[in-house]
Amino acid sequence: MKKKMIVIGAGAAGMMTAIQASDSYDVTIIEKNEKPGKKLYITGKGRCNITNASDEETFLKNVVTNPRFLYSAIYSYNQEAVMRDFKKWGVELKLERGNRIFPVSDRSSDVIKALQNQLAKRKVKIIYNTSVRRLIYEKYESDDPKDKYICQVKGVELAGEGRLLAADVIVIATGGLSYPATGSTGEGLRFLKKPGIEISDPRPALVPLETDERFVKDLMGLSLKNVSVKVTAKRINYPALKKDKVIYEDFGEMLFTHFGVSGPMCLSASSYISSFVYNKNNLSNSEGRPVIRLDMEIDLKPALSEEELDRRIIRDFEEFHNRDYQNALGKLLPRLMIPVVVERSGIRPDKKVNAITAEERKRLVKLLKHFYLTIRGMRGFDEAIITGGGISVKEINPQNMELKKVKNLRVAGEIIDCDALTGGFNLQIAWSTAFLAAN
Repeated sequence: MKKKMIVIGAGAAGMMTAIQASDSYDVTIIEKNEKPGKKLYITGKGRCNITNASDEETFLKNVVTNPRFLYSAIYSYNQEAVMRDFKKWGVELKLERGNRIFPVSDRSSDVIKALQNQLAKRKVKIIYNTSVRRLIYEKYESDDPKDKYICQVKGVELAGEGRLLAADVIVIATGGLSYPATGSTGEGLRFLKKPGIEISDPRPALVPLETDERFVKDLMGLSLKNVSVKVTAKRINYPALKKDKVIYEDFGEMLFTHFGVSGPMCLSASSYISSFVYNKNNLSNSEGRPVIRLDMEIDLKPALSEEELDRRIIRDFEEFHNRDYQNALGKLLPRLMIPVVVERSGIRPDKKVNAITAEERKRLVKLLKHFYLTIRGMRGFDEAIITGGGISVKEINPQNMELKKVKNLRVAGEIIDCDALTGGFNLQIAWSTAFLAAN
């Protein structure tokens, strides 16, 4: 007779755990929603970026938090293995820019359907519309001095009538706190209070950024391509930060919103900012005084040096020498950005181009190469793609995802304190950690 496994959560990690474990265990999934994969359904804007086709080392370089912990997981069930399985399960895949892997259909529902078909084929039982009230722990006794367990898990109590389900192994795959409308409420962390498992405070990651500057409202909807961004932590009143520290640098796309900035680069920046800020007592101390200022420096013309950009502006000004300054920047900047740049440059809007001095022109060059925004904070979990923080990796055996203090209790997916950049990396973490938790 097979041993019994209970998987809490029918998201990406939960379903993959159940599929991979079904040969060795009699598996039951407990899911609070009425159907599986609610968050998976909206992943990749509904297209489901299954994984990233980079090699393992490149993959791990894209993990922001605790990449070393994931070595066993990634090398045990890597991107190629994931793609091979999904193809075997009937999902045709395609490669897009940045090595992103999507279903050919561009429908996340096809990915969920493939997982559901495998669960049905392997006779995995799923209990829907049901929450777990608590885990049932027992004291663990052993004659082996190497054992470090303080207790063992024996089953779960379901919400409602308090029904008890026994299990030999339990896997928590309840996800993080991002997109709470999909059922991601962080409930899995609650189960771990009794055995005293260390939790890194959950925080939004891959989330838009808020800025101090009000003019971003005037730029709302403007997408900038082929620009460079650098985020620097400036020490104000924080002794541990000895000098200014560059947290993030990249080249690519960004988007202005009514509250600040978003888009691929800014979402990636947010994960580094999130990790840094939460390790530095946020942006202010207990008295509300700022301790760190975060500056975002945008190079609007990264392909040109300051000297080359100056020569480019001179050519434009020669062409439009009789125009007002505010009407002479159309070849240089997007329409929405012109009023903002004009105001920030300190040059009178109605000043004739032929009257602009070399000093004023150099000021414009500096502005375009070093366009600053001050980051005030990040948006909340309801706009975050993933959750940073979670179960401390120090509490988890990286070989099988079992908690070091609780025998037969394993974890998988976003509940673990590991997060990565956009591009399929976070789903791969879910698949890989699920594979180890299952085996």
